Amino acid sequence: MTLHIPFDNSFARLPDGFAAFVEPEPVRAPELLAFNDALAAELGLTKGSDAELAEAFAGNVMPQGAEPLAQLYAGHQFGQYNPQLGDGRAHLMGEVMTDQGRRDIQLKGSGRTPFSRSGDGRAWLGPVLREYVVSEAMHALGIPTTRALAAVSTGEIVLRESPLPGAVLTRVAASHLRVGHFQIYAARGQMDHLQELFDYAVARHDPEAKDPVDFLKGVIARQADLVARWMSVGFIHGVMNTDNCTISGETIDYGPCAFMDRFHPAQVFSSIDRFGRYAYSAQADIIVWNMAQLATALVPLMPNQDEAIAAFTDAVHAMPEVVRNRWRHHMGRKIGIAEATAEDVTLISDLLHLMTENQADFTNTFRALLDGTARDEFTNPSDFDIWEGQWRARMAQEVAPDEVMATTNPVLIPRNHRIEEMIAAAVSGDTSLFERLMSALASPYVADPAYTDLRRPPTEREIVPATFCGT
Repeated sequence: MTLHIPFDNSFARLPDGFAAFVEPEPVRAPELLAFNDALAAELGLTKGSDAELAEAFAGNVMPQGAEPLAQLYAGHQFGQYNPQLGDGRAHLMGEVMTDQGRRDIQLKGSGRTPFSRSGDGRAWLGPVLREYVVSEAMHALGIPTTRALAAVSTGEIVLRESPLPGAVLTRVAASHLRVGHFQIYAARGQMDHLQELFDYAVARHDPEAKDPVDFLKGVIARQADLVARWMSVGFIHGVMNTDNCTISGETIDYGPCAFMDRFHPAQVFSSIDRFGRYAYSAQADIIVWNMAQLATALVPLMPNQDEAIAAFTDAVHAMPEVVRNRWRHHMGRKIGIAEATAEDVTLISDLLHLMTENQADFTNTFRALLDGTARDEFTNPSDFDIWEGQWRARMAQEVAPDEVMATTNPVLIPRNHRIEEMIAAAVSGDTSLFERLMSALASPYVADPAYTDLRRPPTEREIVPATFCGT
């Protein structure tokens, strides 16, 4: 059976200036490592043989209807504006229409583009498998995210700190439109392009938006909920640059990301985040900063710029409260409160403070509230006893707290040490740990005895102190 993808490529139909049409660079010996059959069915793909899938998703042979291109955008990277970024190692193959709407299909690690700068356009196996596992785990957790369709080894070596096996990831997204897409045309004063992009983004993501202010409010709502959801599972993105911040409200670009083991609000994993700009608790503030950059880029689209600045300022200034409300909602559900009120914030915050002082594991502690074993997660259990009394009194006011907690507190997350263990095995040619993680993380809220070992936090020797972007 021949691979068929029902492409309908709207971004490719935009005028010149939004992308460079460029073919992926062929690789020597592509081999299919993983393929997401369920996602392929959602996309309406007709599968070919493994060999055909490997050729297509390595970028060697473009399926009929593909129009590969690299998108152009800018972005603030750790607060510093870079006037031109773009897809330096990715090719958007095209788009398909699904029951859930339009979806991009993109190759990542597929070779150089006009926006590569000094990079080689390639990816190595580790980051490809990390993104595959973590993005699919996020989807199973119910958090908006890009998806992984395929992973292909290239049979070639890429040079980083050492020679490493190359690979290509196929990523699926509601779109790859980022804050940085708007920034580049606003900064260049290319108002026709900015208007075209705005009209395209509204049609694709916010068809009911009447103007740029409405559009901004829609993006703010999606991003506020997304970051609150991240924090509710102990996730740290690691590189919340504006070029990694989507208009769709999906998590994108799983570089130096990580899920916390021991809870600490200032936790950082990214090796390039030396000052904690994107630390766990800082994410709630940084997303507001990112939305302010989007607002700035949208101002030129408004006929009265003084009125526009006032309206955008109001929307951005209101955002911290939106984030707090979404955080309260998601964190409240983790302790069994169906709809937490402002009065419940103290109860939530007190638990987090105790977890910090007692070096409690984030995921296991919240799940243990449901199991009745949370006291065991604390180095000083008596600290927990006082809080538990207050919590149980509050739970007496809820109708079904156990049901609420069971659907918001995962048993399993992709822990850093398990990811590193999986990558090391895959580099040696053993993908069994990858396959086991994928199987386990597909049902993160189910306590399956077969995966009990994956619940264990790392020992001191297993702790992963830093994660890397892998570019």
